[in-house]
Amino acid sequence: MFELFDTHAHLDQTEFDVDRAEVLARARQAGVAGILAVGITADSGEATANLANPAEGIYAAVGLQPNYCAQAQVGDWERILALVGRPGVVALGETGLDRHWDYTPFDVQQDYFDRHLRLSQETGLPVVIHSRDCDADILAMLGEARSRGPLRGIMHSFTSTAETAAACLELGLYVSFAGMVTYKKSDALRAVAAKVPSDRILIETDSPYLSPHPLRGKRNEPANVVHTARCLAEVCGTSLEDFAIQTTANARRLLGLSV
Repeated sequence: MFELFDTHAHLDQTEFDVDRAEVLARARQAGVAGILAVGITADSGEATANLANPAEGIYAAVGLQPNYCAQAQVGDWERILALVGRPGVVALGETGLDRHWDYTPFDVQQDYFDRHLRLSQETGLPVVIHSRDCDADILAMLGEARSRGPLRGIMHSFTSTAETAAACLELGLYVSFAGMVTYKKSDALRAVAAKVPSDRILIETDSPYLSPHPLRGKRNEPANVVHTARCLAEVCGTSLEDFAIQTTANARRLLGLSV
């Protein structure tokens, strides 16, 4: 049985409170050997760090998601810093920029994104990057960060253009695809995915959101990453087994786990 790695799941969220253990059991049964549980606030970061269990293949990313930065309280960034180094905390984020929603002033988003990028470069932990309707802004800040040193990270739930993907790859990042790539209308996104080098492509669920076809409209969960993997394997002209092996190796390499 091949193994899959879901590089983005919000396991701490309330949608999973009633059956989190069953969700994780279904993931294991589906061949999901690794899950990166991603935080969005200081409280969420602590919850994902508490969920981390490397022996069970569950790891954590801690950070402040851009749409929640306006809600950050005094001391929240220090709480994130204190989580770095906790067992199973292997990444920072999610962070990034978002012009679609107007929940956080853009300069505040930029401040926190810069903090995450600098912390990533200081610690060596990869950064999980959210980008919505702001490619130029993201690339500008990534370019500035790259001028200071190497970048390690994931362009999470990628939905942008081939040009943006190429720029992110040139900067040293990995590109991750979620359930949208399976949708009938997503031919352009599948064409982008087909151009991502095999050693830099990742898969995710972004659960409980973005359920893949044929599960749209239902709560998403890590077990469903197999649908995205199957779609992308076909797009990339390889078998599901080989694609699973490759993307799992990619995730483990980026997150500093034994391959």
